[in-house]
Amino acid sequence: MARLAAEGLVDVVPQAGTFVARFSMDEIREGAFLREAIELHAVGLVAATITDEQVQLLRRNLSHQAALVESGDIPGFYQADAALHELILSFTGFRRLAQVAETAWLHVNRARQMILPVPGRVGQTLDEHRAIVAALEARDPAAAREATQAHLGQLIRYLEPLERDRPDLFEKQK
Repeated sequence: MARLAAEGLVDVVPQAGTFVARFSMDEIREGAFLREAIELHAVGLVAATITDEQVQLLRRNLSHQAALVESGDIPGFYQADAALHELILSFTGFRRLAQVAETAWLHVNRARQMILPVPGRVGQTLDEHRAIVAALEARDPAAAREATQAHLGQLIRYLEPLERDRPDLFEKQK
């Protein structure tokens, strides 16, 4: 519980209990900024160095994602989505990069699970992933960064209406 509280995932209220923390748009925006900074640099590097075997791993992941979209398996898609991003980060050769990105993404990831069930969003996400992989396969760093930025930029666009429509999930702005 102490670790969850330190990460801002639960609120401990003495003599009252422990509660799941509300979302913070400030923390979400900060996490999205950090993740975007990391991933944009990473895809640029990977586009210049990617191997044919790595491209095959990405294609296999995309095929798996497509099957999950077709079957309506949102939790499975969510896992395959995360695996795609982890693969790309691992291709940089930096061992701790995925862990650093995941830590930055912690609050974003939690909120992100609320928007994936939005009708059509998983299909759009798959198309965005296809664009990233196509740019990587073309070994085009600028296109890879552009596709990644377009993909990651969708998140806040979907979360802002959630904050408006479900204020009970978010902490009040100070």
